[in-house]
Amino acid sequence: MNRSLLLAILIAVGATLWVVSGPLLSQDGGPDMQKAPATLDRSEQRPDVRVRTQQAEPHTLELVINGRTEMTREVQIRAEQSGAVVELPGEKGEVLEEGALIARLADRDRSAAVEEARARLASRELEFNAADRLLQRGHTAETQHAAARAEMQQARAALRRAELALEQLEVRAPFAGVLEERSAELGDFLREGDSVARLVDLDPLLVVAMVNERDIGDLSVGDRGTARLADGREAEGRLRYIARTAEETTRTFRVELAIPNPSNLFPAGVTAELRLPLEVVPAHLVSPAILVLADDGTVGVRAVDEEDRVVFHPVTIIEQRPEGLWVAGLPDEVTLITVGQEFVLDGQQVTPVDEAEVAAGQPGAGA
Repeated sequence: MNRSLLLAILIAVGATLWVVSGPLLSQDGGPDMQKAPATLDRSEQRPDVRVRTQQAEPHTLELVINGRTEMTREVQIRAEQSGAVVELPGEKGEVLEEGALIARLADRDRSAAVEEARARLASRELEFNAADRLLQRGHTAETQHAAARAEMQQARAALRRAELALEQLEVRAPFAGVLEERSAELGDFLREGDSVARLVDLDPLLVVAMVNERDIGDLSVGDRGTARLADGREAEGRLRYIARTAEETTRTFRVELAIPNPSNLFPAGVTAELRLPLEVVPAHLVSPAILVLADDGTVGVRAVDEEDRVVFHPVTIIEQRPEGLWVAGLPDEVTLITVGQEFVLDGQQVTPVDEAEVAAGQPGAGA
């Protein structure tokens, strides 16, 4: 019993000493598990940003509108005499010169009528000449002389009508163009006024579009423009017509751009994008990736000033092209931040690194 009591007393004393010794050891310079707070002064940090210095370039503002191509003129050619079609030299789709034969109708008695009219005119001319000589000699009255003159003139008019009827048996192209349709076939009997063919003129070709009332005042007849067809082909031309009155429903004005089309390569009736230059302004070509938004939602870019501080410039996008965006509102010369613009603040001082150095792999170009 004495031995067991002694052992218990020793264990209790040892436990008490172990508990008491913990705080004492920590005060004697033991390991400190808590790190001191880091001191970070943001104003002393100068992050690297990649920059590019560029100059403004003159850029032409354009009015871009959708339109369609149209022929300059078209005509439905009709028969002026009746008769059967005996010749059709023109094929559908063929390019014809002015005066080219499209169709010929049967003669029937038109040639005979011309010969008869010529003979009658010759007889009336002889009668008039005889009456004229008698009048000069005083052997006939002036009324008889006038009657002979009238009969001669009537015979001359009859000959002209007969010749015209013979000429109208040949249906010819009134202007150079494309034989778009041929409604008559060989052997058809045509009456006066029946359709023979449709002729269209595609040179020049017209690109027609509707311009809103805000922009119509910036355009003038004779201005140059460019048309881009649906298949990607482009052609230049000049404005030949600007409507002076607007469409009642849309309040838009019709404009016509005439483009040369001597070989009829461009068809009518296809959609086209019309670009009309308005004015030339200084602008910068930038990548869409460098655009940022200000706190109020303004679109702009960040640049670096002479003291290497970040500056925000609001911009206006004036045109979007495959190579980038044309923007206005920047100084003539500006050093744009091209990489890192999202991680810096306005007025913050930075270390600019020219992107040309980065591309060349020069030392110190780690931005």
